[in-house]
Amino acid sequence: MTALAETKRLSLLNEVVPAGAVFGVLINPNYQAAKAQSQEVQEAGPAIGRAIQIVNAGNDQELEAAFVTLGQRRAAALLVAADPFFAVRRDWIVTLREYADAGGLMSYGISLREAYRQAGIYTGQVLKGAKPAELPVQQSVKFEFVINLKTAKALGVKFSDNMLSLADEVIE
Repeated sequence: MTALAETKRLSLLNEVVPAGAVFGVLINPNYQAAKAQSQEVQEAGPAIGRAIQIVNAGNDQELEAAFVTLGQRRAAALLVAADPFFAVRRDWIVTLREYADAGGLMSYGISLREAYRQAGIYTGQVLKGAKPAELPVQQSVKFEFVINLKTAKALGVKFSDNMLSLADEVIE
């Protein structure tokens, strides 16, 4: 994710969660961007007027413990920081909390379709003889905002027309 992606995600979450609620943020301390993610959300919290509770999880045991901690701290919403560790565990995380494309309320992040397309292009170049070390490093620049109205209805959450118009996809 690019710089300030977590800030954007917190801002979107701030639009739908009632004022005064504490936000939990799940970060993998083993991820290379963890320090930047943590600093970003710590700075973004006061900027949007929210208390932020960061919990770290770098393995499955820590992930389970993180949800116990979030429950004890009464976090009203959860931002799962962008991280491959969490992405491959999203179905499991969903059973503990929400994730938009698997039944959660909303998500904001890079387009996985675009990331896979870029990976395919790289693979094709390598198969044609390009040396991986000589290929330029690329980062996804296409982001997607997804809202799940079915989950919103079940939670009693109302999205403004403005928020709905910002969404790239609305799941009904």
